[in-house]
Amino acid sequence: MKLRVCVIGKPKLAYAKAGVEEYTRRLQRYGKLELLYLKEGIPVQEGQRLLEASEGYRRVVLDERGQLPDTLAFKARLEAWELEAEKGVAFLIGGAEGHTQAVRDEADWLLSLSKLTLQHELALVVLLEQLYRVETLKRGEPYHR
Repeated sequence: MKLRVCVIGKPKLAYAKAGVEEYTRRLQRYGKLELLYLKEGIPVQEGQRLLEASEGYRRVVLDERGQLPDTLAFKARLEAWELEAEKGVAFLIGGAEGHTQAVRDEADWLLSLSKLTLQHELALVVLLEQLYRVETLKRGEPYHR
């Protein structure tokens, strides 16, 4: 199953760039990750770009109002979709203003990474780390302890 991460804007902060590079490199060995950086703009335009980039995929919209699963529940959700032979899962990360209601309405799952509001570049790093963690768990590798 393909994992597509659709993000508004490229990381500008040094720690975010380093984190994205690190976890993208780690995920490459599993060959499933596609990271798409989309142009920033007004929230309505950003939302339209996110929906277009995720067409045909299960949509996971990262939003502070979403469900707050633990890692094992996150893994179980992804594995269930994989068994259903879905084309893939697209994770949508909005820009600084977050998502419009129209994007949230199109979500197959609203996912929160924390009860805290996360800066969108940090949310990208946390998401990539969790995707890497899920991949290592599926293979019984010792990363998750």
